[in-house]
Amino acid sequence: MRIAVDAMGGDNAPAEIVKGVLEASLEIKEGIVLVGKKEEIEKYLPGSHPNITIQDAREVIGMDESPVSAIKKKTDASIAVAAKMVRRREADAVVTAGNTGVMLAAGITLIGRLRGIERPAIACLLPSKTGQVLLLDAGANVDCKPTQLFQFGIMGKVYAEEVLGIQNPRVSLLNIGEEEGKGNRLTDKAAELLSSSAINFCGNIEGRDIILGKCDVVVCDGFVGNSLLKFGEGIAEFIIDEIRQNAGFVNKIGLLFLKGLFRNLLKKIDYAEYGGAPLLGLEGVSIICHGRSKSKAI
Repeated sequence: MRIAVDAMGGDNAPAEIVKGVLEASLEIKEGIVLVGKKEEIEKYLPGSHPNITIQDAREVIGMDESPVSAIKKKTDASIAVAAKMVRRREADAVVTAGNTGVMLAAGITLIGRLRGIERPAIACLLPSKTGQVLLLDAGANVDCKPTQLFQFGIMGKVYAEEVLGIQNPRVSLLNIGEEEGKGNRLTDKAAELLSSSAINFCGNIEGRDIILGKCDVVVCDGFVGNSLLKFGEGIAEFIIDEIRQNAGFVNKIGLLFLKGLFRNLLKKIDYAEYGGAPLLGLEGVSIICHGRSKSKAI
């Protein structure tokens, strides 16, 4: 497996991207390609690394640029070059911490969609009481049609089975209530499509039930999914801060057994532990990392 990594994408590029690739190269022997400005990458890549190569790309797409127009105009941008490598089968996957909209545009125009899929979706793993729950869409599509939510359910089912190893995964639709007919016209029609398919559709699910692990796959549009994800990140950061602020208290009263509990909790809610999220529905593998990703996440 050969992986193309966008070295110029993200808040901490290229330093943390290169550092993460160096760490990953110890396990990925087949080869990693760092795509971006060669001279910038080389500053953080000391010595010789036989399984790491550099693909020079002279342009960078900023977070404030229009995704579609940027992909069309900046053909030598790092994320565009990496996507084209996947299309030409010069790489098996692309990884980026750059602009999500740009990766979506690159995925659709440069890599291509799977036949029958209208829109790709970001599939994100969320921690739950019973393990993990796959959420999609986590932010690729702000506005969706019922048929697209239905396709998200199909893609989520396949990913849960083939990648997560879950047999006959339970698929639910995120809604404001569990009762049939709840929600808006979008969720009502999507529920109708999902329930009439061969998917193990368990009906509507409320946000509070996701963390309880009442389903394996939860489907929603990207606006709702991303809002849920960002709220979860805020809660996670709040919990982490509270734990760290009270670490001294835990030590003082001798509750050392709680330190292990806190460590496990931190691992469950730290996005760096998950690395990135796949953009499902493309003809190639695309992994989108958090814009603030540091080396561990990469």
